[in-house]
Amino acid sequence: VQLQASGGGLVQAGGSLRLSCAASGRTFISYAMGWFRQAPGKEREFVAHINWNGASTSYADSVKGRFTISRDNAKKTVYLQMNSLKPEDTAVYYCAAGYLVAAKMSPEIWGQGTLVTVSS
Repeated sequence: VQLQASGGGLVQAGGSLRLSCAASGRTFISYAMGWFRQAPGKEREFVAHINWNGASTSYADSVKGRFTISRDNAKKTVYLQMNSLKPEDTAVYYCAAGYLVAAKMSPEIWGQGTLVTVSS
C-alpha cells in the first residue's frame, strides 16, 4: 500500500483543519492506520490511530477531545479532523499504515508529510 497525505496548511489558533490520507493498493482494509507528527527540532510523536474497521481509536493526551480520526474503507482514506488548534500543534503530520501491538500503533508504511502551521 502507498499513502498520500494532504490537507495541511496555515490556520489561526482556534481554527480547524482536516487531513486526509489516501491509500492505493488492495490491502488497505487489513491495516490499522495512524497519524504521527514531528515538530521542528523534536522527535516524531504519535497522534492517533484507528483499527481496521474504525471500531477502536486512540489518541495522544495532547490532542484528546480536539482531534478525531476516522476512516472510509470504501475510499481507502483515513482522516484526521483537527479542531481548536493550538500553536503547539504546528508540525509535519504523517499518516502511517501498520498494526496494533498491545494496543499501540506499530507503523510499517509511511506517507509523505503534510505541514500544519498554527499561528497565534
